[in-house]
Amino acid sequence: MHTMRQIFNRQKKALFFWLALFVIGWGFTDFKPIFAGLILGSLFGLYNFWIIVRRMERFDQSISQGKETKSIGGTVLRFGSGVAAAAIALTKPETFNMIATVIGLMIPYVLLLVDRIVVHVKHY
Repeated sequence: MHTMRQIFNRQKKALFFWLALFVIGWGFTDFKPIFAGLILGSLFGLYNFWIIVRRMERFDQSISQGKETKSIGGTVLRFGSGVAAAAIALTKPETFNMIATVIGLMIPYVLLLVDRIVVHVKHY
C-alpha cells in the first residue's frame, strides 16, 4: 500500500511534466490564454491536492494519538482556492481562458485516477 505522500510525490512529477508542456504550448503557439488558463488551474489544483494530503496526514496522526480532529478547514481552503483561480481568470479574460482554468483545476484529479488504474493493473 502506498502512502499519501508517495502518491502525492508521483502526482507532482506527472503534473510538473504537464506544466512544462503547457509552458511550451504557451510560449510557441497562438493559444496563449488557453495554455495560461491550464497553467493557472493546474497550479491551484496541485495546491488543492497538497491540502488533501496534508489533512489526511494530520487526520492519521490524530487518530493514532486518540485525539479529535476538525474536518471543515480543508474543504473551505480548497473551495476558496478554486474560487480564487476562477476570479483571476474572470478578471483577466485576455490573459486566462476560464474554461481552460477549470479544466486545469481538474487535471490533478484525473492524474490521480490514471495513477490508481496503472497501479491496480500492475499489481493484479
